[in-house]
Amino acid sequence: MINLEYKKLIDFAKSASSNSYSPYLGYAVGSAVLAASGKIYLGTNIENSSYGLSNCAERSALFNAFSNGESKINAIALWTPKSDVFPCGACCQVILELALNSDIIINSKNNILEILKYEIYYLTFLQKIV
Repeated sequence: MINLEYKKLIDFAKSASSNSYSPYLGYAVGSAVLAASGKIYLGTNIENSSYGLSNCAERSALFNAFSNGESKINAIALWTPKSDVFPCGACCQVILELALNSDIIINSKNNILEILKYEIYYLTFLQKIV
């Protein structure tokens, strides 16, 4: 059972997805980061025709939090209307470096699924296998 604070975080992530700039893949993603201070920071995916210059929602939200002086992250939520969004390899690396002990909350087939930080690498690779 997911706690109400995390449900609220998913709602913020859903709201952030409406600001996505995703004209190439058409895949809007929103993220909300809960800092230890209690503040919530939003981010969305920003695509670029040179895909390497694109930025994922979770990195946008984390960079937003750190740019505003936060240094401790409790949780990161991801939301997309297509469901089953998992952090990519680059985002996993950033999460492990900037938000090592944070929980990751995602929406999956209209349900909310909470995953812990040490599981994200496995899930990233498993989704490519199955």
